[in-house]
Amino acid sequence: MHALLSKVRAAAAPIANRTAGLALGVFASASLLAGAASAEPAVWVVKDKDSTIYLVGTVHLLKSDAAWRTPKIEKAIADSTELWLEMVDVDNPAAMAPLVQKYGMDPAKPLSAKLTPEQNAKLAAVAGKYGVDPANLQQLRPWYVGLLFTVIPLHAAGFDPNNGVDKLIKAQADKEGDTVKGFETMEQQIRLFADLPEADQVDFLVQSLDDASDGVEVLDKLAKAWEAGDVDTIAKVMNAEMKADAPELYDRLLTQRNIRWADQIQTLLKGSGTQLVAVGGGHLAGPDSVQAQLKKRGVKAKRL
Repeated sequence: MHALLSKVRAAAAPIANRTAGLALGVFASASLLAGAASAEPAVWVVKDKDSTIYLVGTVHLLKSDAAWRTPKIEKAIADSTELWLEMVDVDNPAAMAPLVQKYGMDPAKPLSAKLTPEQNAKLAAVAGKYGVDPANLQQLRPWYVGLLFTVIPLHAAGFDPNNGVDKLIKAQADKEGDTVKGFETMEQQIRLFADLPEADQVDFLVQSLDDASDGVEVLDKLAKAWEAGDVDTIAKVMNAEMKADAPELYDRLLTQRNIRWADQIQTLLKGSGTQLVAVGGGHLAGPDSVQAQLKKRGVKAKRL
């Protein structure tokens, strides 16, 4: 189950990145990458007679020396006049705050009342390790605290979301005057976790606490596979194990979203022009990937 949580972290990286930072002022994410001399992240292209759509997987937190800007990715960015991300409001605390109030807080019932004495003791121990006062968590719902403790260890390890691929690509698109759109709204992303039954939220929180000390290692493995363009490893380490251990969550976080995004890409093909789709790398790996959903629709994604 500990390994599973790391896969869930990676799938939920954008959500964790935005919500946890707002809660306690931390800056972290569920994907990381140490710099390397020769990176070759995977890039795909979907084409028809008047449309070109590039697909690039992203990670949401990198070290400053990460070498991901390959000629293929640079060409995809340069050629595109429209960028599609998982969501547009990558950094918008003003928009996030009311959603956290609505979905992430429960003033009527403190967090401690939802946990067993053993779980409360574990929370206090892990929170203390990272300098967090458990009293500041009492009005937060379990899913929110679970995400918080998936990202705090990464922040403590020194990784910076300001170097995240999606954020940097968006900054370049904004600078060049490209249109930027999102497959999902901020509220839709939050509800992926907020709509879970409370028992599942508590389980997620407890596993987050259990995994706080070793999650970085698993996520580093995933990110290095992304850097090398090793889609098979991403599919095995993240997607296949998550599907086996938690099929309902896998379906919620990956498959159903990939289906919706493939529908939107198929709609884009009915128009014209050049677009870039930049979403988490796990969505572009495995038998339920965006490319696999496109194939079911008779649309081929060719790896460059």
